[in-house]
Amino acid sequence: MEFFSAEWLGKPLWMWKGFLAVVLVLLAFDLGVLNRRDKEMGIAQSLWLSAFYIGFASLYGAGIWWAYESGELTTTDGSHAGVAYFTGFFIEKALSIDNVFVISLIFGYFAIPRMYQYRALVWGIVGVIVLRGIMIAAGAALVQQYAWVLYLFGAFLIATGIKMLVVPEGEQDISRNPVVKFMRRRMRVSDTLHGQKFFVKEADAKTGKMVRVATPLFLALVVINIADLIFAVDSVPAIFAITTDTFIVYTANIMAILGLRALYFALAAMVHRFHYLKYALALVLVFIGGKIFWNQIVGKVDPAISLGVTLALITGGVLWSLWKTRKDTPIAAQ
Repeated sequence: MEFFSAEWLGKPLWMWKGFLAVVLVLLAFDLGVLNRRDKEMGIAQSLWLSAFYIGFASLYGAGIWWAYESGELTTTDGSHAGVAYFTGFFIEKALSIDNVFVISLIFGYFAIPRMYQYRALVWGIVGVIVLRGIMIAAGAALVQQYAWVLYLFGAFLIATGIKMLVVPEGEQDISRNPVVKFMRRRMRVSDTLHGQKFFVKEADAKTGKMVRVATPLFLALVVINIADLIFAVDSVPAIFAITTDTFIVYTANIMAILGLRALYFALAAMVHRFHYLKYALALVLVFIGGKIFWNQIVGKVDPAISLGVTLALITGGVLWSLWKTRKDTPIAAQ
């Protein structure tokens, strides 16, 4: 059948459709069953749901490992493909922790209660699926057409890692965000939150007619997706440095982000405990960037070594952060 034989970005089309179907089913289950009613998600529920997503992502990674190993879908070595998936997954998961602080600031600025935050985060996944897909497809096309682009990715990752090591973090002021300013100038925006609704009808102050206006929840959703796109500028080159298999790059990215939304409420309450993790992430970026040059000049690094170094740095960063901040006062979640 043409459906099974057609390819997109080097993989059968049914693999892409199958993955997107799995993601949509997970989101539908999340929104329609687990969070059908607006309620505040506690830390325990956040951790259990995150464990489910991590377990599911691990099973999916095992499935990729087996499918590649069988040789029926691709000639790529299964162990290399599987290790690349898990390396990309853990890197994206760790880099996404930085998102939590920014997302918390965004919700705080727009005064979004916790009971509405999770629904906004899950809907944000839909935007991430599209935006990450565009970025990864563009990156894959560049790498395939111009192999030297990988050197640019490597140099960018090394520069980003060094910057994270030596440049102190600045204060985030959401009110000065150009996206927020643009939307408030170009759209009718309500000053009042209307539950979980993104758009409502209100009486126009000048004409008295009922007009459709965006709610603060919609603005928060848009800014969160823009922030995720900015963070992807680091994470997408990082995983391309590990593998140029577009399917693995995309699935590892999306699986990591799916779980982050569930983990947000637990991390938001203790994000101050991960202050030193950024230094470990900086070293990961420098290592991955340097690996590109090593692969091209000396020889390919065993994927298992990349995974081991990545896990060691991230685990060390987490443990060191928890130890150094063990006496810190918890920050109240928004």
